[in-house]
Amino acid sequence: MYQLTKISTALLAIGLSTTIFIGQSVAATTENMTATDESTPSSTSNNVVNTSDSTNSTIANESATNKSATNTPAMEATSSTVKDKSTDMSPVTNGVSQKLTGKSKTTVSLNKFLPTIKYSTENLPEIAQKVNSANWQAGMNINRNTGTKLQALLNWQHSGVGPVDGYWGKNTRKAMQAFQKANGLTVTETLNTETWQALTKNDKLMAQPVLVSYQLTEADVNIKTTTIPAGAKEKAKLEGMYYESVTEGLAEKFHISEKYLKSLNPTASFSVGETITVYNPGNPNTKPVSRVVADRVTETLYAYDAQDNLVASYPTTVGSTATPSPTGTHTVEVKVHEPNYTYTADDGSKAIIPPGPNNPVGMVWIGLSKPSYGIHGSPDPARISRQASAGCVRLTNWDALALLGVIQNGATVEFK
Repeated sequence: MYQLTKISTALLAIGLSTTIFIGQSVAATTENMTATDESTPSSTSNNVVNTSDSTNSTIANESATNKSATNTPAMEATSSTVKDKSTDMSPVTNGVSQKLTGKSKTTVSLNKFLPTIKYSTENLPEIAQKVNSANWQAGMNINRNTGTKLQALLNWQHSGVGPVDGYWGKNTRKAMQAFQKANGLTVTETLNTETWQALTKNDKLMAQPVLVSYQLTEADVNIKTTTIPAGAKEKAKLEGMYYESVTEGLAEKFHISEKYLKSLNPTASFSVGETITVYNPGNPNTKPVSRVVADRVTETLYAYDAQDNLVASYPTTVGSTATPSPTGTHTVEVKVHEPNYTYTADDGSKAIIPPGPNNPVGMVWIGLSKPSYGIHGSPDPARISRQASAGCVRLTNWDALALLGVIQNGATVEFK
């Protein structure tokens, strides 16, 4: 369960009052808060209160109220009469990924949350060239080159696969099935010709480079890192829940598994000015999302626009046997970037864990009208849909940020 104590200017209303608790963890109410500049390093950001993500706590007597909304990019108007004037963004990039054009609320929000990536295709190593030229035909095995190309094509068409690793696996299969569903194709367990043709029918997208060259900057390399301890009290003593290494940060930036990043750059020192080979994330979905469905069976979060078109899907962890997710339909009440996390022990003592990508809820908290439940990021993207959660909907940090930029206030959240 979660409590917000200090809210970023672009994300939450001034005057938000929140009282939420789960089990023995009780959050205090915060009213008439002053919005703060989220870029301020010393800001305590937003506070999320919860028991351990593996606890078997029960929920009682909770409430969360969003009293007002600011006219800021991340606070989407929920009225059906308000239209987002953005045109559909092309998923095709030209030397720059995640730099969206236009002045719509969603594009402004996405540009705020997602890093702009300038890349090159000059002097690509042989492995990158093989991936970029990879193709698939019926009867072919999906090797790592073709697998990487397949994952890229799914990602670029907003059927998320989680960290790109080049392997055919659970999350890639789920992403393919979401793509099939969105495009009216037969849903299959394995890749078929119909699906590959649909994935590759856009010639410009097919020609887009999957692996690219990227020159490391000061901002990439000279980051704060830390060693994450196991206990909540020890975590609370940290300045921030930072990445544990530069390569962990780079892997999240480029939506790739850390192991794959290292294997693509076996001799790299990952120093400023060095050129490395990375995955090209492309551009995210920019269509405003008014409904999401968290499917326990497929472990996928499906996102729909106002016309009920499936516009994006994300691999997710949805609850567990011990701590199942709620049932029914709820709404988005709160959207928070870089939340804190408060852990309450059995003896009632509290430990406030600071913000950061390795925070228990990652970089994002999207709170629901069902108190203590929400959609959030994760400190361990490789385990998405491969581990249990305490009833919430867990995404990779980059998927959570992409969703944060487009989901509307009051959006419907269905659990099935």
